[in-house]
Amino acid sequence: MEAIARVRNLRGSARKARLVLDLIRGKNIYEAKKILTFSNKRVALNVEKLLDSAIANVSDKEGKTELNGYLVSKAFADDGPIMRRFMPRAMGRATIIRKRTCHITLAISPQDKEA
Repeated sequence: MEAIARVRNLRGSARKARLVLDLIRGKNIYEAKKILTFSNKRVALNVEKLLDSAIANVSDKEGKTELNGYLVSKAFADDGPIMRRFMPRAMGRATIIRKRTCHITLAISPQDKEA
């Protein structure tokens, strides 16, 4: 049974979040948790919380406490709404500052026995 966890409107760009998600995609959930714990990226803390939420979702759905066979099957980040702010520049001009957000989706599923 697949368990999905999502976070929406997370501050930070989706491009930077994808760097962290690429590290854990396809890994065992315990190995992914170790990678996120020791990652230097700021978004890694939020992804680690999201992984904990997905683990809680699967244990709530199936009532399992033994999760050794589960791996991160899907992990992706999409662009969220962009907050636009303006900064004054020379000669009366203004430039746009884009404060980006992203939506992160993480799914864990049991590992196939044949593989």
